[in-house]
Amino acid sequence: MICVEITKPGGPEVLKAAERPDPTPGDGEVLIAVEAAGINRPDILQRRGGYPPPPGASDIPGLEVAGTIKAVGAGAGEWRAGDRVCALVAGGGYASVCVAPAPQCLPVPASLDMVSAAAIPETFFTVWTNVFDRGRLKAGESALFHGGSSGIGTTAIQLAAARGARVFATAGSDEKCRACESLGAERGINYRTEDFAAAIKHLTDGRGVDVILDMVGGDYFAKNLASLAVDGRLVEIGFMGGNASAQLDLGQVLRRRLTVTGSTLRPRTVAEKGEIAAALRREVWPLIEQGRVKPVVFSTFPLANAAEAHRLMESSEHVGKIVLTV
Repeated sequence: MICVEITKPGGPEVLKAAERPDPTPGDGEVLIAVEAAGINRPDILQRRGGYPPPPGASDIPGLEVAGTIKAVGAGAGEWRAGDRVCALVAGGGYASVCVAPAPQCLPVPASLDMVSAAAIPETFFTVWTNVFDRGRLKAGESALFHGGSSGIGTTAIQLAAARGARVFATAGSDEKCRACESLGAERGINYRTEDFAAAIKHLTDGRGVDVILDMVGGDYFAKNLASLAVDGRLVEIGFMGGNASAQLDLGQVLRRRLTVTGSTLRPRTVAEKGEIAAALRREVWPLIEQGRVKPVVFSTFPLANAAEAHRLMESSEHVGKIVLTV
């Protein structure tokens, strides 16, 4: 197979094309002939040496793929050779073939091509488990999504709006704020020119929002708490701002019955990820088929140009997802 390796920790230039033997699917796994693979922030962290793959996972980067099943291992359930699938993987996505656990595979929606399908798994799994499972966002409630123009943000905005929530989002330019609004956000807040906590207070008549999804980290923590309504839920999924620490005002938590939670996706078990996949198939796939939700693909690059794709992601000039094509 053709793949892209991380030759050493460093910048995008350490990504190099290579050839390796094709992997073989084990029990409960499928082998996918990859047509497209999504790029995500954890890939950048892994390339820099700060996010090693979990034990047993491939050292090749890439957490989501779409393609056609080439072979199946014993106990692969419903899947057969020739099925068109997209899949969440713990590594190995930047390659012409990739092994995926059968429970983490989903059928490619009929309305989507492979590039769009490859932009689904990492962000949709992440948004579902954090916004709707941990955050318990319901129709009629309100939510604030930081990084609204990211792959996570564009997914969260669409899903929350389609499921009947009132949505706000932060982004780093007026243009990106308008992109968030075009996807279903009531208001995009430019965090470079506005205080998002003050904006949320104004937009909600002082009430605050029910759920906040944050990937910035400690620098936002106090303002996030101030932006929550009574019984509000703050879900932390990263610290792109570089600060993993924050002071917690327990008085606020007690008085307003706040919940602070968070999660990571990659280290979770196949069974746990399979449960998320089943929820997506039940709750989200109909929305995709109806055209109410669609992954936002900003740009594509050939697999051999993975370094260029990483440079674009690190520039943060994109809206939505960046995808490699095989």
